[in-house]
Amino acid sequence: MILALALAGLATLSAAAEPAPALELLPARARPGDAFLVHVRGELAAPPAGAVAGRDLAFFPGRHGQVAVAGLPVETPAGPLEVTVWAEAERGGERQALPLRAALDVAAPEFPSRALAVQREFVEPPPPELQRRIDADRAAFARAFAQPEEPPLFAGAFAWPRRARVTAGYGEQRTLNGVKPSQHYGLDLAGPAGAPVGAANDGRVVLVRDCWASGKTVILWHGAGLYTTYFHLARAAVAEGQRVRRGQKLGEVGATGRVSGPHLHWGVRVGDLYVDPRSVLRLRWPW
Repeated sequence: MILALALAGLATLSAAAEPAPALELLPARARPGDAFLVHVRGELAAPPAGAVAGRDLAFFPGRHGQVAVAGLPVETPAGPLEVTVWAEAERGGERQALPLRAALDVAAPEFPSRALAVQREFVEPPPPELQRRIDADRAAFARAFAQPEEPPLFAGAFAWPRRARVTAGYGEQRTLNGVKPSQHYGLDLAGPAGAPVGAANDGRVVLVRDCWASGKTVILWHGAGLYTTYFHLARAAVAEGQRVRRGQKLGEVGATGRVSGPHLHWGVRVGDLYVDPRSVLRLRWPW
């Protein structure tokens, strides 16, 4: 009897000593259009589940818990944004579903505006033969962005594809030829035609294509829901299906597609959402 009570007491102490799962947002402050990490710490009985801005989170094992990459739409209002994740943990020999909550401090965006003059063909309705090409490009992009959930293919931080002056920032509001509004969902990096463009991180090439709007294009899949895109290249130096390392040459700066001069348009996607590449450069990955 005494032994049984002692064993029960030890079990209770052991259960009490288990750290409770906790939710951490990294960083704790972000702007609309930023990427951030959702980190669930502690021992879990199953991968957690949750969503940010209506988009489901895909969690992968990291140090001391599970990690997902999330993105904020550019329309996200400033102020606290509550993130709720459900986690299952063993407590006293029983599996319990626990709601974990944390608030992300969303700062007000400061997207600049710019008026651009472009060729009329880029703002007027395309003729049928051009529309067919545009539709084929969109279908190719959709296939490239439809990779299955996969753990990270990279181990370290992301890097600039080239060190260069930013000539157009993420989120920039644009008026084309005075009438057509648009928004810029990437970074334009200056550079002479032929300058090398490197992979922002380890990954797999899922698209190499000459497109009407983005010109010669390379898309990398990095796992963990992350893609990087490289537009307007003069030429590509990789092939679809190829594995690449961070810094490996993907191609050269060019002026192909819908552009007014040579530069690199660099984009980052989290799932189906383009995010500010600079926010991804700042992330520190707890894999």
